[in-house]
Amino acid sequence: MATSSSFSTFSLLSQRTSPRLPTITCSLSPLPSVSSFSQSLLSSQFLSLSQPMNKYNFSKRPNLSSKFNVVASADKKKVLIVNTNSGGHAVIGFYFAKELLASGHEVTVLTVGEEGSDKMKKPPFSRFSELVSAGGKTIWGDPSEVEKVVGGAAFDVVLDNNGKDLDAVKPVIDWAKSANVSQFLFISSAGIYKTSDEVPHVEGDPVKEDAGHVTVEKYIASLSFPSWATFRPQYMTGSGNNKDCEEWFFDRIVRNRPVPIPGSGMQLTSISHVRDLSSMLTLAVEKPDAANGNIFNCVCDRAVTFNGLAKLCAQAAGSELNIVYYDPKEAGVDAKKAFPFRNMHFYAEPRAAKEILGWKSTTNLPEDLKECFAEYVRIGRDKKELKFEVDDKILNSLKVPASV
Repeated sequence: MATSSSFSTFSLLSQRTSPRLPTITCSLSPLPSVSSFSQSLLSSQFLSLSQPMNKYNFSKRPNLSSKFNVVASADKKKVLIVNTNSGGHAVIGFYFAKELLASGHEVTVLTVGEEGSDKMKKPPFSRFSELVSAGGKTIWGDPSEVEKVVGGAAFDVVLDNNGKDLDAVKPVIDWAKSANVSQFLFISSAGIYKTSDEVPHVEGDPVKEDAGHVTVEKYIASLSFPSWATFRPQYMTGSGNNKDCEEWFFDRIVRNRPVPIPGSGMQLTSISHVRDLSSMLTLAVEKPDAANGNIFNCVCDRAVTFNGLAKLCAQAAGSELNIVYYDPKEAGVDAKKAFPFRNMHFYAEPRAAKEILGWKSTTNLPEDLKECFAEYVRIGRDKKELKFEVDDKILNSLKVPASV
């Protein structure tokens, strides 16, 4: 990292009236010249979200690999994962299946669509042979006809990692209920939280009532499954992910292009390695009574600034970094199309998973991004011809050359 590796600790008193812990302890990485709390917050690359430091100490991050490390449960389950065939969530089902298989559970992955489609040529679907080799089963079909697709097979646990609204998920929920499934899990989204002046988002924060995921969450809760839980992920990284995150930065860094970041670059966000998501889901399967009736922010326990992420990507690539800042309105661009993250502070805390499931995060962005960059090079994306039309419009408005 570009800043010092030492950390200063501060305590932020919560002003919320909802039932929360009275304090949030934050570990910040300030610049040497910073003397005040507000300045140190703005200069930090990372914000560590934790319990008091005598319980959870994140001042030193271990060098963790992406290997799965879940202790096998004595109670083996038959698990069905209904997996999306597009978007960033597809990799969740893949990692979850691998982790369950490693723990001795029986796993069937039902992917939307047809096995022979072009989508299946891309990761994580192109790696499904790893699941089969580990003893898993992969099938394809329409989730609205799930009973027909699974051929009458019985399951203890069902995870829907596909639908975003009740029309898509209700057929799976209703079938699971009629089939006496013991536990139903749903991948929702942290994007349903309402914008707030107080961050991070924690379970129980106000949500957008008209959001499709919210309607699904309420319907699941109304059916009285023996055990149910919903999970709200945010941005994620990890081998096999097919939605750009760190790749957006790599694309520019390896081509010696400026990296255009909206605003100051000090906006905080959350990027979790997908193994954190899969380990949380696995704990819910192995602790169904504890997980029952709960909503879990399916994220790691640290936040990172846009500037910090850019610096870490450059370090992973072993390249120089040139950041340029812009105002989307002045540049005449749509920030949602010009940048892969929300142009605001947007991050959540995995408080419920830590307290209820005893879950621990292993995301370590400096090391995880090295893994991602190695895969980026291995698939040849660093040599691929790309267009940067929106970037060029931004750079032209700033009168900045397109190459360093």
